[in-house]
Amino acid sequence: MDLRPQAHEIIRTWLFYTVLKSHLEHGVLPWTDAAISGFVLDPERKKMSKSKGNVVTPAEHLEQHGADAVRYWSASARLGIDAAFDEQQIKVGRRLAIKILNASRFVLTLERQEGAITEGLDHSMLVQLAGVMELATSGLVEYEHARALDLIERFFWGFTDDYLELVKGRAYGSFGSGAAGSAIGALRLALSVLLRLFAPFLPYVTEEVWSWWREGSIHRAEWPDPKEFEAASADPAEYQVAAWALGEIRKTKALAKRSLRTDVDRVVIREMPERLKIFRGVERDVAEAGKVRSFEYVEATNPSVEVDLAPQD
Repeated sequence: MDLRPQAHEIIRTWLFYTVLKSHLEHGVLPWTDAAISGFVLDPERKKMSKSKGNVVTPAEHLEQHGADAVRYWSASARLGIDAAFDEQQIKVGRRLAIKILNASRFVLTLERQEGAITEGLDHSMLVQLAGVMELATSGLVEYEHARALDLIERFFWGFTDDYLELVKGRAYGSFGSGAAGSAIGALRLALSVLLRLFAPFLPYVTEEVWSWWREGSIHRAEWPDPKEFEAASADPAEYQVAAWALGEIRKTKALAKRSLRTDVDRVVIREMPERLKIFRGVERDVAEAGKVRSFEYVEATNPSVEVDLAPQD
C-alpha cells in the first residue's frame, strides 16, 4: 500500500504505532505516504461531535442533491485543513454535474460529422486545455486534489460559457462543412478529456455521459495524455481574446437589459497591435456569436471594447 488516509488527531497513535510496529516486526515501512485530513466542522465552524449534537449525516444531502454533489464538496477540502460542512457548496457541485450533462448532450447531438481540427480558435482552446490537464495531473500526483479540481472546473465553465457559444454557429455549418468539422472535432476531443479529468471527483455523471458514446467504464479508461493534443499548436491568446471580446459584448447587452440575440451595429476593439492581429483571426466566430455587423480596430495601451447595439424596434 502506498497511501494511508487519516485525520490529524490520530497521528501520535495509529500513524506512529503502525509505523513502529511494522519496523520492529518486518523491518519495512507499511506505506510511502500518509494523507492527513482535517476535521469536518459544522456550519458555525465548530468541530462536530455527538455530545454537542451538531453532527450532520450525509444521507439527506445524498438523496436531495446526489452523490456527485456531496463528493464535490468533499473534494474541495484540502488535506490538513478543517472543512466546514456547506450545503451551498454541495449545490454548486450539483449545478456542475447538471452542466456537464447538458453541455455533453449538446456536443454529442450535433448532426454534422467531426473532422480535422484546422481552425486557429479550436487549436487555441485545446492548447489551453492541454495546459490545464498537465497542471491538474501534477496536482493529483502531489495530493493537491482540491487544486486540481479547481483548475479543471475553471476551464470547464469557460469552455461552456465562451467556447461553446463562440463555435456554435460554425458547428451548425454557418461557414461550411470543413469549419464545422473542425469545431465538432475540437468539442468532442475536449469533452473526452474533460470527462476523464472530472471522473475522480464526479464519478456518476461522468460515467453516464461516457456510456452515451464510449465503450466500457470511464474509470477504466486511460488518463488523458499530452499525445492527444499533438496536433494542437496555436497561440492560446486566440481563445483568450475571443472570450474577452464576447464577454464584453454580452455584458453590454445585459446592462442594457437587451436579449443576447440583439444585433450589434459596431464593436470597437482597442488593444496593442499584436493583440489586434490575433483578434482578426477569430473575428468571424466572435461576430457570429455576438451578432456583430462590423468591427473597428484602434491601437491602444489600455484594452477596451466599445459596443454599439442596434436600435430597438
